[in-house]
Amino acid sequence: MVLQEKLDSFKRQKEEIKSFKDLGLCDELVEACDSLGWKTPTQIQVEAVPHALEGKDLIAHAQTGSGKTGAFALPILNALLDFHSKQGYKSAPIFFALVLSPTRELAIQIASQFEALGSGIGLKCAVLVGGENLMQQQIALGKRPQIIVASPGRLVDHLNNTKGFSLHMLKYLVLDEADKLLDVDFEKALDDILNVIPRDRHTYLFSASMTRNVKKLKRACLRNPVLIESSSKYCTVDTLKQQLFFKPAKLKDCCLVYILTEMSGCTSMVFTRTCYATRLLSLMLQNLNIRAIPISGQMTQPMRIRALNKFKSGECSVLVCTDVASRGLDIPAVDMVINYDIPQDPRVYIHRVGRTARAGKSGFAISLSTSSLSSRVTSFVFFITGKTLSEYDAQEEQVWLLFERVTESKRLSLKKLKEIGGTKKRRGGDEDDEDIERYLGVKGKRSKLGKRE
Repeated sequence: MVLQEKLDSFKRQKEEIKSFKDLGLCDELVEACDSLGWKTPTQIQVEAVPHALEGKDLIAHAQTGSGKTGAFALPILNALLDFHSKQGYKSAPIFFALVLSPTRELAIQIASQFEALGSGIGLKCAVLVGGENLMQQQIALGKRPQIIVASPGRLVDHLNNTKGFSLHMLKYLVLDEADKLLDVDFEKALDDILNVIPRDRHTYLFSASMTRNVKKLKRACLRNPVLIESSSKYCTVDTLKQQLFFKPAKLKDCCLVYILTEMSGCTSMVFTRTCYATRLLSLMLQNLNIRAIPISGQMTQPMRIRALNKFKSGECSVLVCTDVASRGLDIPAVDMVINYDIPQDPRVYIHRVGRTARAGKSGFAISLSTSSLSSRVTSFVFFITGKTLSEYDAQEEQVWLLFERVTESKRLSLKKLKEIGGTKKRRGGDEDDEDIERYLGVKGKRSKLGKRE
């Protein structure tokens, strides 16, 4: 009976929260939210922020695009301002909070949101990710930032090599995309970090697909955490239309071109299994006058940022990517996600299709499959999301009409990629970025099958 009364009380409390002021945030942050156009808190913010303001650790699981970054950034900044008001600004410790991210692009995005929320309070934020100049990051640390957003590997590099850098005063630790960070790929780096930060801290774990492995969760050293699940373990939003396009394997590239041509007014993300495929498909699409650009883990960080900026600005309408772009990136204008290669891990599927239909908007997710795989794919998606895939409506003869042009474009693309590979082996270095960008058509070079973009 007592438990039921507590649940009813908590439910009434959530229903009463209609603004960021109702969450218990300070006036400075309420104004910051208003200036960013955040009128009402999202469900995950309503459920997580009050617990965080009470000083509790969190394990939070919510759909992609649900406002998870704000759910952990707001209580951290509120605590920082509270510390300033009680102890004075100059006495506040540097490196107040650390946010770990599995990808560089997500780390940069998280930092930009912290900076936007803290623009009126003099917040300093440092981003420590691989692929960027180590010395410049050391200079940024010397400016005494309150917030550090980092990838685990690069943070360990700084802990080992940057003189005077220590996290012994850290108050908050956030693992964003926590299920990925707790995987074996990050195990050693994460353990190195956990061994040098205070145990007396607040810890938040956020993800759209949270692990249930208790042993993994214990590694994060949580203290009586509150579990928040604003969605089921694996789910997609109701505004996402999920479809299956199955044709013979030799028509797979034609199917991709057909969809992008039919939906030519849309911005699209095309997910592939390999880095090589991102470059090959981008070049093939460019040859067919479709403005595509690749992004993968094999590209240098400046090149990845340029590709992402071109896509966000609308200069390129198609981003061909590996799963380096599947987690956390907030690109509001994505209309469609295409699974050129269907993932085997259900978590990966959820994160991929979560790049569209964000913040209440609608979107499309289309998975390409050969006829022999169609039933397996349909069962796979139904098993992880509880939703059935409708068939993408297309006339096969129209797809076949593209066969000759697409085949020739792919042949030329394969030939060009061989040239790029030879150039990289001979020279190496950052100058190769310009060669690859030029070959991939993003600098306006005329291709053999297309016009100048």
